Amino acid sequence: MKKILILIPAFNAEKTISSLIDQISAFIPGKDILVIDDGSTDRTYQLAKESGANCIQHKKNKGKGEALKTGFEYAIKEGYSGVITLDADLQHDPKFIPEFIRVAEAGLSDILVGTRHIELKTMPFPRWLTNNVTSIIVSILGDTKVRDSQSGYRYISTDVLKAVKLSTRKYELESEILIKAGRKGFKIAPVPISTIYHGSKSFINPLVDTGRFIKLMWKSIFW
Repeated sequence: MKKILILIPAFNAEKTISSLIDQISAFIPGKDILVIDDGSTDRTYQLAKESGANCIQHKKNKGKGEALKTGFEYAIKEGYSGVITLDADLQHDPKFIPEFIRVAEAGLSDILVGTRHIELKTMPFPRWLTNNVTSIIVSILGDTKVRDSQSGYRYISTDVLKAVKLSTRKYELESEILIKAGRKGFKIAPVPISTIYHGSKSFINPLVDTGRFIKLMWKSIFW
C-alpha cells in the first residue's frame, strides 16, 4: 500500500480549514495531512493544528507554488510515495480521495488530475475560457493530453517530484509540473471529480497570473 500525504496549501482559510480537515480525516489520519499556512493573517494555522493536521507556517505569503514546494519537500523527506493536493476553500470534495488512492495504487499513472466537467452551466465563463485555453496549451507543450490543467486536486508521485525541478512560485507552478513531467515521459491521467463553485474568494489575479502563464509558455520552449 502506498504511503500518501494529503497536502493543503492555505492562505487566510480560517472559514473552511477545520471543516476540510474533518472531512479528510474520514479517510486519512491526521498524521498524514499537512497544511502549509502561506503567511495567513487569520487563524488558519491555529485551527489546522486544533483539527489534528500537521502544519508548516510561512511567516510571509510566498505564493501557492512555494507552499506546494514546501509540502513536496516534506513528502520526499518523510518517505511518502505520493501526495494528494487539495485547495483549502472546499471546492475540492474530499470524498474523491479514496478514488485517487485506488487509481494510484494501480500504478499505471504518475500524476492524476482531478478533472471537472468543463461546461458553462457548471463553471463561470472566465474560468471556463481560461481552463479550456490553458489545458490545450499545456497539453501541447507537455506532449500529453490534460483536460483540466487548472485543477489543483491531484495525485503526484514522489518519483515525479524528485525528477522534476520546479522554478515558479505562484499558480503557474501547477502548469509547470504538468509540462515538465509530460516531457519526461511520466504518465498523466484524469480522475473525474465534481465541479463546485460557492462564491469563495479567488486569490488569482487575472491580469498578473495570465502574464505569468504567458511567461511560462515562453520559458518552456527552452527547457
